[in-house]
Order: sequence, then structure tokens, then C-alpha cells
Amino acid sequence: MKVRKVEVDKGVAFGGGRLVFIAGPCVIESRAMALDLARRLVETASRLGVDFIFKASFDKANRTSIDSFRGPGIDKGLDILAEVRATFDVPVLTDVHEPWQCARAAAVCDVIQIPAFLARQTDLVVAAGETGAVVNVKKGQFMAPEDMANVAAKIASTGNRRIVFCERGASFGYRNLVADMRSLVIMRELGYPVVFDATHSVQRPGGLGKGSGGDGRFAPALARAAVATGVDGVFMETHVNPRRALSDAANAIAFRDVEALWKSLLAIDAAASPSGGAR
Repeated sequence: MKVRKVEVDKGVAFGGGRLVFIAGPCVIESRAMALDLARRLVETASRLGVDFIFKASFDKANRTSIDSFRGPGIDKGLDILAEVRATFDVPVLTDVHEPWQCARAAAVCDVIQIPAFLARQTDLVVAAGETGAVVNVKKGQFMAPEDMANVAAKIASTGNRRIVFCERGASFGYRNLVADMRSLVIMRELGYPVVFDATHSVQRPGGLGKGSGGDGRFAPALARAAVATGVDGVFMETHVNPRRALSDAANAIAFRDVEALWKSLLAIDAAASPSGGAR
């Protein structure tokens, strides 16, 4: 079905008929790390001719433990994201957790993201909408896909309809998630582009006791299933050495595997779209 086309920048658009890849580290670990990974990803995207958005968080406010690494904070983090954007001429995405962060993040980033745990927080999503930036809302693990219509209405009440929905799995008992491919179809029927978050969909929240576990080896399979079902973009966290990642180490896709995965997703998208896929 047709969905609203949401323009980002640098020629990238959701719902424009081309698959958009969103990738980067879960959290900014350092300036050097963010710039190095951004360079690698931009080079890969350029080589494949794909639409790409770099993502990284300046703060992970939803960590399991008080001792977990959260990131450099908003001041330093946004400075690093601005440098990534300027250096590599690439759109950037980051998430926000409080209403006051929205305007500051939107001044630097092309896309601001609402974390899944906060998708129902009216003040936050309205503040995000008021920036005029593209707003990527992750569907809460506790929400039905139909519920995203109410989230979209809150954002659209500001006059901003640059809205994207993101599926990142649904709670299945304790410390487990399942990815329901029906959710992708249902959310697209609401008229907005849909992104599938492959790496968070294999997360086991709190599964390590003082941190979240998961099994990143399943993320590529779910990404392929989502693209075959019909999505406008694929979100994935990646790291040069996932075992040493300071957040979501269990789920991140090793950078060395990204190019082959993107190639397979592009092939699936090309095969599925002409035969009546969701896009």
C-alpha cells in the first residue's frame, strides 16, 4: 500500500520506494569510535549506492543498572553527531528521553527518535513533533501496532506529519521479545513508513541481571523476513567488535558482516516489491 513519503535530507526519504538503512553504535563510546564507524558505514553505503542514516545515542537513559555506561551526555554527544554529519555529509539520528532535549537534538540531527519505553509519553512526542524534524517512534514492547495511530495523532497535532514507525519486538513473557511480522503490515496501513529494528528485536531485556542480553545471530534472519514482508527501512546496531561494545553487546551486528547483509536485503527488496509486496 502507499504510505506518506517522509523526506529526510541528502536525498534520503522513507516511503519513497527505496530501502533506507539506519545503522551505527548503540551509544557513542568516544568521538574517535563514532567517527571511525561512521566512515566505515558511509563508505559501505556509497559502494552499494544505498540510502543511509547514521545513528548513535548521546545518552542511554533506559539502562538496566545504575552502573551501566550511558554515553557522553547531550552536550558532547551532539557535538560529535554534528561532526559526523558535517564530515561525512550524512543524515544522523539520535534518541531523546525528555521534552527539553527535543529542540536541541533537532538542531543537529535530521531524525529524532522516541524510545519504545516512552512511546506513550504525550509531552515527549508532542515536543518532538514541534521541532519539525522527522520523528521515528519505536513502538512500545507493550503496545499493539494499532495503538501507534494515537501516537501519530499526538505528533500530527503539532502540524508535523514527518512520522516514521519502528517495530522492535513485543514482550513475550519475562525477558524475551518476539517480532510479529503482522505488525509491519498493520502499522503501514496507518499511512506512515515503517522501519524494522533488527537488533533490538532479538534483545532479552534485563536478561543478564544487571544488563540486557540477547542473541544477535538471529537479527539478520529477522531483517530478511521484515524486508520480504515489506518495510521502508531497516535499523541495526553495529560495532567493529561487538563483544567489547559498552551497550547491547549481545545484539549488535559485527561491522564486517554489514555489507553482505545489506546486499541480501537489497536483493530481497528488489524481488518482493514488484510482486505486490507491502512497498
